Amino acid sequence: MPFGTVLRRALAILAFLACSNAVHAQLFRAYVASDGSDANPCTLPQPCRLLPAALAAVASGGEIWMLDSANYNSATVVVGKSVTILAIPGAVGSVVALGGPAISITDPGLNVSLRNLVIVPFPGSGATNGVNLFAASSLTISGSVIANLPLNGVNVASAFSSLKLTDTIVQNCGQRGVLLEAGANAEISGVRLLGNGLGGVLVSNLAGNTTTASVSDSVVSGPSPAGMSVGIAALSDFGGSALVSVTRSTIQGHFYAISSAQTGSVSALSISYSMIFNNANKWYQTGALRSSGNNQFVDNAATGVGVIALTPME
Repeated sequence: MPFGTVLRRALAILAFLACSNAVHAQLFRAYVASDGSDANPCTLPQPCRLLPAALAAVASGGEIWMLDSANYNSATVVVGKSVTILAIPGAVGSVVALGGPAISITDPGLNVSLRNLVIVPFPGSGATNGVNLFAASSLTISGSVIANLPLNGVNVASAFSSLKLTDTIVQNCGQRGVLLEAGANAEISGVRLLGNGLGGVLVSNLAGNTTTASVSDSVVSGPSPAGMSVGIAALSDFGGSALVSVTRSTIQGHFYAISSAQTGSVSALSISYSMIFNNANKWYQTGALRSSGNNQFVDNAATGVGVIALTPME
């Protein structure tokens, strides 16, 4: 075979392999837009339309950018890789809950970040929670609004799972703003938990694990009427522990402002430098409830159930 023919065939094979690799290469940064198409490659010049297409296109550890104000899903967004999903400043990047949660994370070992999103239910669609984390993964939510979900704004229920919630509003959900269970751990800071039906934060132990949360620099405001809402609660009744620390926060407008309840197990809530204001009851206590002595309890209708222990800071 002449050398020229061999060379041409070799070059053709190399070109084919290069094209094939380009087709299958995943993006570090994928894009979605209101005028995009899921037939596009999710690049900036050719964005996709919905999040599932962008998740398929982006590499693990990459980013998905929402370029303008629109809704970017038509069913629960199942996140199965480490990724950051964010809307550009000024855009309303909406993810709606339809027939379940808006966003679901069920694979372990992931680092998922949600930034500048609006998470709400689609009316009459059977929505449940805003965001579910049901695996040993890490979830960060910042600069977002989570509102009006029939159940919980954020539901984390797995041993060794981690939630970091900052600079976010969680409001008017039917049950709780944040529900933590089954050995989860959370850091909640600079958050406004407003008008959620059963309360702001519930830390609950299941199956003998230890579930923990710290709440700082936040506002936890109850629904109107207060009903049976509890601002921040630690609950343990299946063995193990539920542990909560609260600092530099305001809790107002609840039936019970704070609660530590246990049945044959361990729950503990400690509070410092905080304002407990205009609640029907200051507290509910059958577990450990501790105050550092620098809190203000103002204009609450009643003391509540049990006692709070004074534990001055060392």
